[in-house]
Amino acid sequence: MTLPGNLSYTLAIAWGAISSNKLRALLTSLGIIFGVGSVISMLSVGRGAEQEILEQMKLLGANNIVIKPVIEQSEGKIEKDEDKKKAEKKRFSPGLTLEDAKSIASVIPGVVEVSPEIVMDLALVREGYKRTAKVVGIEKSYFTMSDFHLAQGQFFSDAQIEMAAPVCIIGNGVRAKFFPQEEPLGKTIKCGSIWLTIVGVMAERSITDEDIKHLGIRNYNMDVYTPITTALLKFKNRSLLTRKMVMDASRGGNNDDDDNSSSQDKKDKNYNQLDRLTVRVAGTNIITGISETITRMLERRHNKVVDFEVEVPEMLLKQEQRTKNIFNIVLGAIASISLIVGGIGIMNIMLASVIERTKEIGIRRSIGAKQKDITVQFLSEAIALCLAGGIIGIIFGIVLSYAIEKFT
Repeated sequence: MTLPGNLSYTLAIAWGAISSNKLRALLTSLGIIFGVGSVISMLSVGRGAEQEILEQMKLLGANNIVIKPVIEQSEGKIEKDEDKKKAEKKRFSPGLTLEDAKSIASVIPGVVEVSPEIVMDLALVREGYKRTAKVVGIEKSYFTMSDFHLAQGQFFSDAQIEMAAPVCIIGNGVRAKFFPQEEPLGKTIKCGSIWLTIVGVMAERSITDEDIKHLGIRNYNMDVYTPITTALLKFKNRSLLTRKMVMDASRGGNNDDDDNSSSQDKKDKNYNQLDRLTVRVAGTNIITGISETITRMLERRHNKVVDFEVEVPEMLLKQEQRTKNIFNIVLGAIASISLIVGGIGIMNIMLASVIERTKEIGIRRSIGAKQKDITVQFLSEAIALCLAGGIIGIIFGIVLSYAIEKFT
């Protein structure tokens, strides 16, 4: 397709005018260049933040409610009368138990799955190599709720869970540390004082140090998973009444003579059978109501003792996402102002150019150019400046986006 002769001639004149004033054309286009580049980079930052939130939701699980025990707490009104204070009896609470998990699953409508966890810090030993890690007692629902996948082997069978079999599934990091050059399936690894047979290996999960600090999660790649029945039977069941507990209770449950209480004493105060309870609900629209219902239920089951906390990770992440969205809107609005400033700059330069080139315009009119031809010439110059600035701005925005990704 060829342009009409007068139009092509007009465009050639416009291009010649821009070429003869390269510095002015560049300075005129800077507003468009930085405006377009800033908008693209800000949109990229916003998209990256949104993607990060989605990845964090995958780590925590969609539509999940997390219940954690509070090991030490003190509450109640201050009594002036010391006799009343001494006579006041501490309410009994069984702590967070498997019975709580069963009650939540069976009583509260809208609950899809419940996943109890018992987390133990133990030493892993195999062929002279030792490393501390987390041994986690779980049920089968844990893997589906946390969106975990197996790289090798299989999940626990119903028979293994029912019989409290000494089996485990190891994280990808444990496999790399203890089985660098051999297949781990069918091999055994010593966790604490118990030997567990490996039946599966988890697929590697991408978890950064920032995720661990920000979300309060573990490095799942270094976990060892065993059936919760195995954890309770072969490792430790904190809900069982032991002789030491009876002796402590008979002595008043407190040793005032020992000023240097060890960290083990603090661990002994943890009477909760479970370390974590995750509840998946049917939809986000009912997650707030169910979390409030769970709170009231556990308060009744624990005899009004507030020894637990209920968290809704999705609500916290959505609040963070809303904050980031507002921040991105503000930055995008500021960047968009550059486009307006750039457009006004081009308009001013074109107006100044018309005033400067009145002699040229007069000569063109005298040899037969129409007003429309003059208008097309200056519009062509403005469009060329905008297009050139826009293309350079797009390249600048893409480069800036990659730079932001690399340094953040």
